[in-house]
Amino acid sequence: MGQRDYEIAVFDDVALQSGFTLPRVELAYKTYGELNAARDNVVVYPTWYSGQHPDNEWLIGPGRALDPADRFVIVPNMLGNGLSSSPSNTPEPFNQSRFPLVTVHDQVRLQHRLVTERLGIERVSLVTGWSMAAMQSFEWGAAYPDMVERIAPFCGTAKCWPHNHVFLEAVRAAIHTDAAWDDGWYTTKPHRALRAVGRVYAGWGVSQAFYRSELWRDLGFTSLEDFLVGYWEGFFLERDPNNLLAMAKTWQTGNVAANDRFHGDFEAALGSITARAIVMPGQTDLYFTPEDSEYETSLMPNAEFRPIPSVWGHFAGVGAHSTDTNFIDQALKDLLAR
Repeated sequence: MGQRDYEIAVFDDVALQSGFTLPRVELAYKTYGELNAARDNVVVYPTWYSGQHPDNEWLIGPGRALDPADRFVIVPNMLGNGLSSSPSNTPEPFNQSRFPLVTVHDQVRLQHRLVTERLGIERVSLVTGWSMAAMQSFEWGAAYPDMVERIAPFCGTAKCWPHNHVFLEAVRAAIHTDAAWDDGWYTTKPHRALRAVGRVYAGWGVSQAFYRSELWRDLGFTSLEDFLVGYWEGFFLERDPNNLLAMAKTWQTGNVAANDRFHGDFEAALGSITARAIVMPGQTDLYFTPEDSEYETSLMPNAEFRPIPSVWGHFAGVGAHSTDTNFIDQALKDLLAR
């Protein structure tokens, strides 16, 4: 194995919203750039469902809004993603299928501890991210309004809406129905389950227009089946099934109002986000829909609704297409200039 390119922050006896306490939590993170003298160039850029910090690097670089020459970018890895504490790396008794539910609120509370306790930072100029990281961006804005100046969630919503929940049920069922999964106590990887998850995602991750135009050819695939096997199945075969299930539970229970401050009052939670915001749904996203995002944006006092005009569906926000990447990057530049 190569040298580790990230750091670990350790927290003891972490109480979760689910009622469990993890005796030791490891939060993996990587930073890019340097904290400036004014300490006002901090960007928090969390990871997404099954993603790890290298998967965020497409939006970080010279000339970008997240240029390490100007910004201090912190990428915390979500609990459940295989680098931070997860079913796959947590010791007994909370290993594998016994890993407890970690909510979006739990994730952001730990990230806040990382930023404040470990890194000594009091102000965050921007929180941004794709998909589940967008959910974390909303959570940051609502939980820490006096600390967060801007948020830019893209291809993600402030809660998991019902249709989104149903999509994730298909992902969960694809894993549960493989006998090799063995209720989460597998000793060999359930390959059929992971290939099935890839097939489920293939119908949701990109749009109908993407398939009509055979845009999978732009990714180097020579046929539809080549794309389904080479991209989708290949993507999920690299993941751990229990990790996928743990993050799916985090996703399904995501709700910016699900905490002791807002007690489920979703409108009040979004109304409390005073940070300047640009909300960017994918115009053809099938599960984090632009309709849901538009409603959420209308509840935020300082937010702009700016859909990504793309046929790449949810994957408009993953850096796969230069036009979409440039659109997101320009929105971040616009927001940071305010």
